[in-house]
Amino acid sequence: MAPKALKGPTFDPEKHLNYQPPSKIWTMKEIGFAEKGVSPNAVSEPFPLFTEEAIQQMRAEVLSKPVWDNCKYSSELAHCQLRGFAPEYAPFVYDAWRSPAVLSIVSKIAGVELVPAMDLEIAHINISGNTQEQIEAVKQALEEKSHREADEGVSGCPYEDDQPIVDWHTDSYPFVCVTMLSDCANMIGGETALRTGTGQIMKVRGPAMGNAIVLQGRYIEHQALRALGTTERISMVTSFRPKSAFIKDDTVLTTVRPISDLRELYSQYAEYRFEMLEERVRAHLKEIREGKRARRFDTKATKAFIKEQRSFLDSMLHELVDDEMVTAGILDSESHLFSDELIVKYRKKPRL
Repeated sequence: MAPKALKGPTFDPEKHLNYQPPSKIWTMKEIGFAEKGVSPNAVSEPFPLFTEEAIQQMRAEVLSKPVWDNCKYSSELAHCQLRGFAPEYAPFVYDAWRSPAVLSIVSKIAGVELVPAMDLEIAHINISGNTQEQIEAVKQALEEKSHREADEGVSGCPYEDDQPIVDWHTDSYPFVCVTMLSDCANMIGGETALRTGTGQIMKVRGPAMGNAIVLQGRYIEHQALRALGTTERISMVTSFRPKSAFIKDDTVLTTVRPISDLRELYSQYAEYRFEMLEERVRAHLKEIREGKRARRFDTKATKAFIKEQRSFLDSMLHELVDDEMVTAGILDSESHLFSDELIVKYRKKPRL
């Protein structure tokens, strides 16, 4: 049995939060997705969230040897991810993201009350590392490419778009909060690139250490761009869903299925989805009983409710792919994209 994390400090919002509101929250309408999503808010500018002490404790937990030994994954989207480590190896991280104070902050920025998608998604770590030689080589290649395109009068995709830390995708869950765990003092790049409804690329600058962004990533194609000028870019991604059982849940498992312990993923997914269904059924049953006392029954409303829940269950059947049909690291479809251009590029990529 792998050793558990050493006992460290307990998360204390009074001590470990350094929150300041973001300077701007972009709306779904502003980026061309007015009719999509579970909230009108799309993405925030980076904002201070955690103190340096909190970040150092998070790093100590998520970069510990037990996590590297037991929780490391790679996929078509990202070469190095750590996930499935909380609460066993990362109790401080787990408590931070379940803190009412943190949930209130994230929910306010998102524009809808949120809860962590499931324990398995507290959280995952995206890691990119460079040696000094690699940093200099990338800088030189970037300069040469810029000069060449200037001479030719063209403007191609930036170098970092060709080698992202996490490739183009939509998230499996409605919202994410991306927190920077690295020192970004000398970082060039490292932004999150978003594809807008018009097909334009919008970049949200990379957050500084302890800062975060909130993104409605289920409905927006995005990628994490490579960072220059630093030996590492380590970010923590925590996934969220609406707290209310009566808000639609468009969660899919496309991007997380190939990089998860299916026993944990499927168990936690089924549990929260059935809890949602249970709450919905109880609420509708209450309406039926109240109608019974008044000697009325709304046939159309009940049939609409049944159809909605049947669709809810059908989506679960689709997401619970048989274990033997899941290949580690390989996405089973291109459903994590919806733009024709990105789908064509994905089809041309060499597979793992």
